[in-house]
Amino acid sequence: MIKYFAAREADVQATGRAIVTVKGMSLGIFHVDSRYYAWRNVCPHAGAPVCAGLTGGTTLPSNVYEYEFGCEGRILRCPWHGWEFDLTNGRHLADSSVKLRGFDVTVEDGDVYVWLAAK
Repeated sequence: MIKYFAAREADVQATGRAIVTVKGMSLGIFHVDSRYYAWRNVCPHAGAPVCAGLTGGTTLPSNVYEYEFGCEGRILRCPWHGWEFDLTNGRHLADSSVKLRGFDVTVEDGDVYVWLAAK
């Protein structure tokens, strides 16, 4: 694995995300709860640019007729069909077997790097 520069930390923090191209691949870099996450910008459902979707929260499992909102800032909603993914683990909220493709991230001296195969 080789680390590749993806973005400046300040740029990601300013909006909570940066959509970048690394080694010809579009990635979304997200800043969530003081951590960074990198996801391939392709929805596993229909190939949409998922990282361009809205981020927010969602309703949590609760009792009948109770609607509890949570996970604010952790949920990414695909712009094409509304599929929702948890930005901290990439998993689809309704079917945990569906997942975004993720990459390890490190931060050094204010720069965000992603780790990709050397090919």
